[in-house]
This record gives sequence, structure tokens and C-alpha cells, in this order.
Amino acid sequence: MLVKIFGGAVYGINAITITIEVNILWGAKFIIVGLPDNAVKESQQRIDSALREIGLKIPGKRVIINMAPADVKKEGSAYDLPIGIGILAANEQLPDADLEHYVIMGELSLDGSLQAVKGVLPIAIHAKKEGFKGIILPHQNANEAAVVQDFEVYGFRHINEVIAFLKKEKSFSPAVFDRKIMEQHSDNELLDFKDVKGQENVKRAMEIAAAGGHNMIMIGSPGSGKTMLARRLPTILPPMTTEEALETTKIHSVAGKIQNNNSLIVNRPFRSPHHTISNVALVGGGSWPQPGEISLAHNGILFLDELPEFQRSVLEVLRQPLEDRMISISRSKFSVEYPANIMLIASMNPCPCGYYNHPTKECNCPPGAVHKYLSKISGPLLDRIDIHIEVVPVELDKMTSNTESEPSAAIRERVIAAREIQTARFREHQGIYCNAQMTSPLLKKYCLLDDRCTALLKIAMQRFGLSARAYDRIIKLSRTIADLEHSEKIKPEYIAEAIQYRSSILALQQFPIAF
Repeated sequence: MLVKIFGGAVYGINAITITIEVNILWGAKFIIVGLPDNAVKESQQRIDSALREIGLKIPGKRVIINMAPADVKKEGSAYDLPIGIGILAANEQLPDADLEHYVIMGELSLDGSLQAVKGVLPIAIHAKKEGFKGIILPHQNANEAAVVQDFEVYGFRHINEVIAFLKKEKSFSPAVFDRKIMEQHSDNELLDFKDVKGQENVKRAMEIAAAGGHNMIMIGSPGSGKTMLARRLPTILPPMTTEEALETTKIHSVAGKIQNNNSLIVNRPFRSPHHTISNVALVGGGSWPQPGEISLAHNGILFLDELPEFQRSVLEVLRQPLEDRMISISRSKFSVEYPANIMLIASMNPCPCGYYNHPTKECNCPPGAVHKYLSKISGPLLDRIDIHIEVVPVELDKMTSNTESEPSAAIRERVIAAREIQTARFREHQGIYCNAQMTSPLLKKYCLLDDRCTALLKIAMQRFGLSARAYDRIIKLSRTIADLEHSEKIKPEYIAEAIQYRSSILALQQFPIAF
């Protein structure tokens, strides 16, 4: 008897429908065709053991399984459950089972229990678009897939429950998504700007970066507070929209980063990879493509601590994602795209010893060492970073002061207000959510400069030798500063502050690197 079961496969962050055809004929062989990988081929042993645990077994006949489309590679153990159910249905052990209206995915243990699988959210989204009634999954993935509205999601712990559901021997309730999750924002009480003594100029720069989605690099000596400040930046970012949360969750679902029984990711990601990371781990890819750290930080922050310690080849792969906010990975047989709308926050020492231009300590680096150290970071990469800020050590009297600084909650209110202005401004422009994403036509439309602003920009361009890209980014920064001040017009003082954030590194006693 020939039966068809439906599953799904993920490519990039999207899914396609996989049709699993099972036919039982005379003979004595188990055959799986349709470009299965080793994990799929090994499913026979897991399925056989699981069925025997519940008093059933694979028929001692010729079992042919075709996974269509046959020219798409099938990977992983998530096809155990649909293949097992298909075998039972083809052997007439699941009479009148409603198989055509459900997508089925799940890994089988030897005792028949179901294990969590990757990528169920994009599969559920695609299944709904394809007109399926619902999806059958391991219980660990149920809340994740329940994000899809008006779609039945059933999470089961054992294959026995799946069989009982398909035979209609027992009723089960579908998983329900709690909309209140979108209102949650986990504020880490241990991380708050109120605990940061001094560094008012850096906190101001971070507020601007958060308000406009701008990239930022901090340069300072060891112990000046660069990492401490960076780890507090998520506490002032605006909450994610439903669309942002859904897209972020899809990426983490594909990568298998969703924890058991979790649904939507509602807090912006903060990824901080070690400087020994490889190109592939950062941008994604591999023989079977997976999202890299850049995509896992989508709609959040990618923090690169000690930037010059990263391999130069690794840093150079950042250039295209920072510009296009998308990563394209091409292989000989396929090509996938991963979104990469990130805020890049980087930190570095000014020299190998860390004390170049320190107010009290002397740099002991040999001649040429500073230039060699800084040359690890290319000018084109630095040009794509909007804010360059110097972090100086905090004075002792400020460190011992009992006065609390402004809390993150107060800063976050101003950031949210500025983002609301930008949301209204870019409502008609799909894919544009903040000032950092503005294109040249949008700059001309929303960033009109008077003669004084233009003259100030010309002076800065000539004095610092800034590029055309830097020119645009200064204007974007000034637009964000104006939004924080609730000003429709970009004023010369906003331009001046934005220029300061592009020139502060040059002010470090003629920093020996070209921008």
C-alpha cells in the first residue's frame, strides 16, 4: 500500500515541504531514496527499536521510501517520526489516519520517546502557507511552533501518543501561544548604567547608537570600562517588534538555539564571540549551511572585544554584511541567504601594551608597534563604523563617589521615543526601521541641511580627509541626535557632535592609522 506523509526541510531561514512516500512490496529490503544523508539512512534502526517497544514492528517485506523532491538533500534525524508513521500507515496499521492535513517532524529514541529537532518555526510557517491544518512535533518544540497563529500545533512525548492522535483514540489539545510574552523584557538587575561611574561621554554615544542603530567602536586602555559599558548596552535598546521577534526566532530555531519549551525570542540578542573564531563560524556556512554569529545577532548586538586580536581575514568578512545587512552563502549546489541586521559594537586597546595616550601610565611599546597593531583593522572596516569614541580611565574621586548615575530605564525611554519617531518616518519604506538603515534617497528626503551645516561638514571633510561614506554616516548620526532632541530640523550643533564621534580617534595625538 502506498501512502504519503509530509515533513519539511530548512534552507537558509525558510522551509520547503518534503513529501515522504512509503510503499510496501514483496521482498525483504529497506530502501530510502531521495538524497538522504547518513542520519536519515540510520533511521531504520531507531524506527525498528521504537516500534518494537510499543508492540509493533517494521514488516518483513520490501519497504521503499522516497523523499521528494528527490534532488534536494535531506539531512538529520527529524524524519524518524514521519517515516515511522508512514511505514505503519502503508502496512495498514493506521486505518483512516488523517495524514494529508498535517506536517510531521520528530526524532525517535530507541524507546519510542520523541526528541526535539531544529528549524520547526520556519517549517510551521511554511506549512500554514501551504494550506496544512497543523503540525505534529516533539513536545519540546510545541511552544516554538505555536507562535504561528490560526494553526494547530500538537506536541507529543511518545510515538504512542502520535498513533493515538492519528487513530482518534484520544483527544489532545493544541499548544497555545501566550501573547503576553511579547510584553516581557528581561532587565538584568546586575547590569544597569546607574552603576557606571563617570564615562558620561561614552554613555551619551551609546544612547545615540541605540537610538539610531549605529555601529560603534570604543578605544581605551585596559580597565577603562569598555566591556562593562558594552554589556550594558542591551538594557537601553528598544523592545523588538513582533516581526523582528519572529525573524530572530526563526534564525535561532534553524541553528537549534531555542531552549526547550521556549517560544519567541523577545529580547534582542547579544553575541560576543571569542577572537579565535573562524570565518565560517562568524558569517555562517559549512557543508550543510548554518547561521553564523552575525546572523544569530540579527536585530541585536554583535560585540567584538579586543578587535585587533581577531584574524584580519575574519574582520574583512564583516564589510559586506554591515553594508547590505544580509549574508549570501554560495556553494556549488546551492545558495542561501541569512539576514544580518546588526549593531556592531567593538572595543580595542590603543596599542599592544594598552597604555598609549594614557593620562598617568607610560606606553612601553617599541617604535612601529602601535602602527602594526592598528593596521590589523582595515580602513574600509573602520569607515563602516559610525561612532568612534575614546574611553579614558575614570578618576578616583568619581569611582569612590556614592552618587548613582542615570539608570538604564531612563535612557531607554529616550531611545524608545526616538525610535518611535523613526518608525513613523519610515512607515512607507519596507525594511527600513532606523536611521542607520537609510539609503541615499532617504538621506536627501529626511536629512535636509542648511548652509551652516553644509559648511561645517565641508570643513570636517577637508580637515580629516573623510570618505563619502563617512559623510553620509555623519548625516545619519546628526539625524539621530535631532530625533533624541525631538527636533525636525538638523542643527549645526548636531552636525558638530556627529563629527566629533568620527574624529575622536584622530584626536589621540595623531593616531597612526588612515581613515
